[in-house]
Amino acid sequence: MIQPTALPDAAGLAPDARILLTAHDLFYRDGIRATGVDRVIAESGVAKKTFYRYFPSKDDLIVAFLDFRHDNWMTWFRAALKRHGGTLNALVPALAEWFGDENYRGCAFINSVVEVGATLPQAVDISRRHKRDMTAAIRALMPASRSAKPDAQALALAVDGAIVAAQFAESPAEALKALARVVRAIKRASEA
Repeated sequence: MIQPTALPDAAGLAPDARILLTAHDLFYRDGIRATGVDRVIAESGVAKKTFYRYFPSKDDLIVAFLDFRHDNWMTWFRAALKRHGGTLNALVPALAEWFGDENYRGCAFINSVVEVGATLPQAVDISRRHKRDMTAAIRALMPASRSAKPDAQALALAVDGAIVAAQFAESPAEALKALARVVRAIKRASEA
């Protein structure tokens, strides 16, 4: 099972890739504010000069992390939706894969806006793009109708709610059940 947090081993990669993968793991697991540049440098095994050659500031690294995370997560999400049948019924099992990952820490984009959104507008911009692309992927699961766009927006909001609920719950089961109810309600309404 492929997970959005399953990334290649950084060993043997170019220094910029090692830095980015290390930052990805640390930022997602421990938080952006809690992870200093010195820790990223130490854990990626590069010299400080090498780090700053590729990422002149921590903000540059945060932006690269969010771009990388977006591409990685969207690739996983589209593949998971397809693996589970490519219809609205695929939403819950796809998210169940992610929520069940031992490294699950919620939405990196919601988390980043909370942590650095007030001081790093690029984080907000990338997060908005991520949410638009997630909504478009959900919309692609739906048959064409006049209500497809607002229904996809409602489902995206429900997905975000399930992501947050699963992050804080002892088990993601209740969040997944609630999301399944929303999916069923929207399917019934669109068939009426």
